[in-house]
Amino acid sequence: MSKSKSSPRVFSRDFKLGIIRRILAGENVSALGRELRLTRKDLYAWRDRFLAGGPEALRGRGRPCKAGASAASGAAAAEPPGGPGAELEAACRRIAELERKIGQQQVELDFFRQALRQVGGARQPNDGLGLRASTRSSRR
Repeated sequence: MSKSKSSPRVFSRDFKLGIIRRILAGENVSALGRELRLTRKDLYAWRDRFLAGGPEALRGRGRPCKAGASAASGAAAAEPPGGPGAELEAACRRIAELERKIGQQQVELDFFRQALRQVGGARQPNDGLGLRASTRSSRR
């Protein structure tokens, strides 16, 4: 039986953001990939794009309209350089920058939380009174 070649799966921006939230919350990327039948490579690419450019860096469904792109560039060209549009653009850039920073900090926090859990689990509890916890002998 031969497999028919299916068209590539297309995901919405909201779907990708939900997956990225789960990754940044510390969920195992390999397990997430198996659950969703996606490659780790794709999941990491989405996460990296999100951290680099915020939600706008993730493409939505389908191809962007050529008319929308040219209208947006025409509107930006017609706007005076010091007008309210420039202020809004600067504020949006600042918000995106801060969102990226928060995402990076969340990744770091998750990493250190996991490392602390592993170190805490590897340590043997101290019995108190300055005595060391007993360890298993290396001899059998």
